[in-house]
Amino acid sequence: MLLWFVTTSLVSMRWCFGDPAIDHRLIVAGALLPDVLHAATGGAPLAHSLALPVCGLVAVMLLTVGRRRARRRWLALPIGVFWHQVFDGAWIQPALFWWPVGGDAAGATLPLAARSIWWILVMELAGLLGCWWIWRSSGMAHSSQARADFWRTGRLAYGAGPQYRREGG
Repeated sequence: MLLWFVTTSLVSMRWCFGDPAIDHRLIVAGALLPDVLHAATGGAPLAHSLALPVCGLVAVMLLTVGRRRARRRWLALPIGVFWHQVFDGAWIQPALFWWPVGGDAAGATLPLAARSIWWILVMELAGLLGCWWIWRSSGMAHSSQARADFWRTGRLAYGAGPQYRREGG
């Protein structure tokens, strides 16, 4: 799944934090990271355990001591990983979610593997609709400036202001 995690992480960030200055590109990267790591490592339990976002959070905090702007920016990555864990349902399997502290994850299956193909398609369709809503509500549908701002800074202008109104109209 791809669009499901993109949409749920972005919408959750807006709803929970409402911070227009956050780098949403890193939120999306974090939300996709567990599945990328899972594929790259051949299914290591770390990718879908709470250990991944917690270690990422600790690493960001330690690597950015005295660098507030860098910390603010890079915290978006482990937050995105947390969103992945929430919206993947990783917490449904305690042995996997709490690995390595909570037991042996050898017999655990990924939450995705427990879903039917139809349910996955419904989730991806919801993700597609959510991406369309984000595209429209952030002004990117009508403004090349909004698109450029997103690619340059990672900022989404929800409730896009006058600077992102329809171009040429």
